[in-house]
Amino acid sequence: MVKDRINTLRDFLREKKLEGIIVNKLENVFYFSGFTGDDTMLVISQNDAVLVTDFRYVEQSAAEAPDFRLVKQENGLLSKVADTIRIMGIARLGFEGNALVWDWFSHIKKNLSDEVHMESVQLDSLRQVKEQAEIDCIKKAMAISDQAFDDILGYIKPGISENDVAARLENVMRSLGSMRLAFATIVASGQRGSLPHGTATEKLINYGEFVTMDYGAVYKGYHSDMTRTVCVGRADDKQRDVYDAVLKAQLMGVSLVKPGVSGKEVDLEVRKYLDKRGYGKYFGHGLGHSLGLEIHESPSLSPKSQCTNLQTNMLVTVEPGVYIPDWGGVRIEDTVLITDKSKEVLTASPKELIEISV
Repeated sequence: MVKDRINTLRDFLREKKLEGIIVNKLENVFYFSGFTGDDTMLVISQNDAVLVTDFRYVEQSAAEAPDFRLVKQENGLLSKVADTIRIMGIARLGFEGNALVWDWFSHIKKNLSDEVHMESVQLDSLRQVKEQAEIDCIKKAMAISDQAFDDILGYIKPGISENDVAARLENVMRSLGSMRLAFATIVASGQRGSLPHGTATEKLINYGEFVTMDYGAVYKGYHSDMTRTVCVGRADDKQRDVYDAVLKAQLMGVSLVKPGVSGKEVDLEVRKYLDKRGYGKYFGHGLGHSLGLEIHESPSLSPKSQCTNLQTNMLVTVEPGVYIPDWGGVRIEDTVLITDKSKEVLTASPKELIEISV
């Protein structure tokens, strides 16, 4: 698997007319080598693959990245990377422009010959189409999230805080095998539901309020992401109408996801529907994003999406929301796998309006 990824990267370098590349973004270091530590960089050329690290990771990197030649640094990672590039004789060098900070770039550059050409490239696009092993990890992370949601339905009640809900979700996911949180857990109740990224606070949950929960697990480095909104007690007419609009928009978005469609196209159709329902102006973010080793990856479903067409084994979230200031909000989110002819919804938790008896 790692060898295939390195070969794909080498094909990419040939297309860019580059002789080698520095890989320093941790997700890409893992993707191309299998190494799970930090303070490490890869230098990959057409005929060599080097992992530069320090004493702490020598044994670990040898076990996790057997396809790489190990170079131990003792007097600074950046200087050793520059030394390695010189020894490898790389004259046209790529680097991750969205990950290598200016100070690090400058340090490496000044330790190389003026004749070395350095060019910014981005490698994240090489991770868009997932391998089966990656899909299996994401499915496991999603199953953990689903189990946490099933548990939380018996826990939420008036008088407990958003922090209490977040802690319960997080503890359950951890007990089921999550390595860490996929991101800061969002729990937004009542009027705070109008905050799309309203992370949990000490606010107490009251009877009759919506509670939006957006959270995820991480399994073997791969993320899950799901959102559900529930009502504590009986929902009123406006709550029912807003929820119905978001649910139907979400179901429409899922139905439109398939190979060959563009991210803009799916987003636009859902946005049109929410406009017809009178809530379009309250939907201010993109419809969805991909995920994997990071919680937000490309391709996206949004007006700014650069994805010309979705492909088999890509994943996207579908997460429309309505956020009304001084009232609250609703968001429903599934993670969807694009298959050969259609799609597979990986999120198993129910989406119909849940009114928690109290």
